[in-house]
Amino acid sequence: MSNIANAKTVESAARATAFDDKAVSIRVSPNSYFTALMLGTFFSAFFIYLEKDFFATLLLGLCAIFLPALALTDRIVFDGKRLRRTGIMPRIWAYLNGSHYRLKLSDIEQIETQALRALKRGGNVFYRYRTAISGKDKKFVFASGGEEYRRMIHRIFPRVSENILDNRSLELRDYLSEPKEVLMKAQFEHIPSAEVLEESVGGFQKHDKTKHADREIGAAEIEKADYLRRLANELRLSGHLLQALEAFRRALIIQPKDAWLLFEAGRCLNSFAGSERDEKLYRKSLAMLRLAEKRAENDQELLARLGESYFQFGDWERARNVFQKSIERAEENFRSLRGMAEIALREGKIAHVIHNFLAANRLAETPALRRWTQSEADYFSHLNDDEDYMDMEISRINLLETLENSKKTALKIAILGFPAILIGITTGETLISNIGWAVSSVALMIWTGLLMSLNLFAERIPYELIEDEE
Repeated sequence: MSNIANAKTVESAARATAFDDKAVSIRVSPNSYFTALMLGTFFSAFFIYLEKDFFATLLLGLCAIFLPALALTDRIVFDGKRLRRTGIMPRIWAYLNGSHYRLKLSDIEQIETQALRALKRGGNVFYRYRTAISGKDKKFVFASGGEEYRRMIHRIFPRVSENILDNRSLELRDYLSEPKEVLMKAQFEHIPSAEVLEESVGGFQKHDKTKHADREIGAAEIEKADYLRRLANELRLSGHLLQALEAFRRALIIQPKDAWLLFEAGRCLNSFAGSERDEKLYRKSLAMLRLAEKRAENDQELLARLGESYFQFGDWERARNVFQKSIERAEENFRSLRGMAEIALREGKIAHVIHNFLAANRLAETPALRRWTQSEADYFSHLNDDEDYMDMEISRINLLETLENSKKTALKIAILGFPAILIGITTGETLISNIGWAVSSVALMIWTGLLMSLNLFAERIPYELIEDEE
């Protein structure tokens, strides 16, 4: 691994310990509150239509006063030792079920981050990151949107094992920065704006054939390449993909054979190809990843990260080959064994899933990872050994799929009723508006019930229930 790979880990740890005595917090994603507000507003209007003004005013008042208060006070707090939910709703829920929504740092089993394209403007793609931290049957979910998210990332991620973090979470840990500062760095490096760079991305991969490929480079140039690499990753996470690609291009001119640099540049190019829906650029990004794989040699961390990237991009066969290569060369690699288990699961090879999770369990360096891998191995062992349990789980999964499809259908039907309501009210056609209100209200009540059912059946069926019945 290059020098910057070690330096970034040290920097991340320094960020985490800089404010050990201060708690950080972030507001919980308000989606559920917005859903409740939407339903409350609709049924308030429905009561007004039925001339039930008292119930309409009461429901609208409750929605307007209490829901914003609930949303504003519902926060996730990290005090350096544990995560916990605070606010009115979490306290009510804790009182009702007799438990507290808390998770110790040492009990975190998985951290996964999704990147959602929130806005595309020219060569810039602004992402919204959604991070889920889970352990001991608890899950904390929060989304990006400002300094609070960056503080949470820099306080939590450096404190946990790398094997708990997925690919994108590792990138956020190492490179997530304040966007304005990142753009200032780009200006100091004279990296043109996205508008200027729009026509140059097609020749991005020409770095490998330059005259600089085999020349000796000094310490100053290596330091320059490391700085450009870090800047490129910071630009990428900030959504400035074209400028990130330009920074990667400059770094690759100096170090064209650096496997980590090729890997990160390939992921950046893949993101840009996805935003542009450009098949040619997509193939170039995969070619860069294969070149990074070729030059990774015995770097087990890089090989595992490459395997995860192939898996994320849907190339399961190459992901399996890279994971296997990592295991053969390093003999011990938790991430690769976990990746092999996920591929085996996709292929329906339950025995291989169990084998790989048990092998990963022996390599897990934290009690939380050992507990998680053992629970996964036990779950799939029960599926493999007990046909009744497998039938129940298959039925549960099929039911979840049916409920999800029904939920989407119910919402579409509810939306279809809205034009009828508007037409009936504006034209004075009572029959049309009655039909619209009836369709939308019934569909929304069904949608709410299906949503609650999805949450109820999302959890795996405990095997102990089968044993008790026997």
